[in-house]
Amino acid sequence: MSAVKTPVHEDKTFLEKYQQVDDNFNKMLTSNDNFKKKYNFSISINGKAFDLTTEDIFYSQRVLEKRSLHKDLLKKGENKIIITLEDKQKNRIKDATIAFRVTKATNNKSDMDFSNSENQSDSFSSLVNIPIQGNWNITGTVETKDGNKGYFYIKTNAL
Repeated sequence: MSAVKTPVHEDKTFLEKYQQVDDNFNKMLTSNDNFKKKYNFSISINGKAFDLTTEDIFYSQRVLEKRSLHKDLLKKGENKIIITLEDKQKNRIKDATIAFRVTKATNNKSDMDFSNSENQSDSFSSLVNIPIQGNWNITGTVETKDGNKGYFYIKTNAL
């Protein structure tokens, strides 16, 4: 009876329904490999920068606490996330479409969505207000005008 009363929240990893992710996961990873060959992607979270990564999707939160470079990235309160994209000649890409979600690991009541329709500056910057301590996920996509798409997924925690 308690299982029936527990609310079900649909996972939206990479901002897609889980069925789409299941059906296309290998294509998404191949797309990431192709994206990395053409572009330099960086996501900076409170001053710590990372490249286009999806490895955290395979790990439990306990594994991350022991081995991850992504632990302790967020703090309760205001956090700054900056995303930059360059071609391999170090020219900034200004017209990429970026969308990402910061969400509590256990439910979707705390989902915070961020996006730009066309980024006109050298980077996409956003302030993210984390209301409570705990485990959080940062997931999203970046797509260039020529149709190249990259996916990222970071599990972290807020102190």
